[in-house]
Amino acid sequence: MEKDHLKLPRQGDFQETLLRKRDSLSLDDLKNLLRNLNLKITDQRLLILKTLNDGTRTHMTAQEIYEKVRRIDSSIGFATVYRLLKRLAQSGVVTEVRVGSAPSRYELTAKYHHDHLTCVMCGLIIEFECDEIERLQQQIAQRFGFLLKDHVLELYGICSKCAALSNSKKSD
Repeated sequence: MEKDHLKLPRQGDFQETLLRKRDSLSLDDLKNLLRNLNLKITDQRLLILKTLNDGTRTHMTAQEIYEKVRRIDSSIGFATVYRLLKRLAQSGVVTEVRVGSAPSRYELTAKYHHDHLTCVMCGLIIEFECDEIERLQQQIAQRFGFLLKDHVLELYGICSKCAALSNSKKSD
């Protein structure tokens, strides 16, 4: 197998066709998410969802979300943010990405499947798609008699910035 078939994105190369732009949800979509979970639609919950939906940063910690929403509405407490994130993650509306002992990061669950490359030093998460990996996973599942329903692939390593920083410190 040629290595060219497996094209993972390079850090900062976010416009490649491997990555699809995340669809932004409308205010009505966000309200429907809450309704479908039998949650009361409140300004605080909508603000938390809007923050997850704004697209400037797709993988945020509960603390980062809290700090963003707190700038807009100082009455929101961290517990409110955390409880809603946990509820959304349990229902599948939000995906929780865990990196070792680092704080969990959250993203609105995408309408399309993607996998993650995660830097164990700085926490950078890069989303990618690879048809070759998807085919291999199906083949492996079939080989062992599994009917694959879902999967999560998270690859952990060191991003190019952290690797360069680490190398420059070694040469000092």
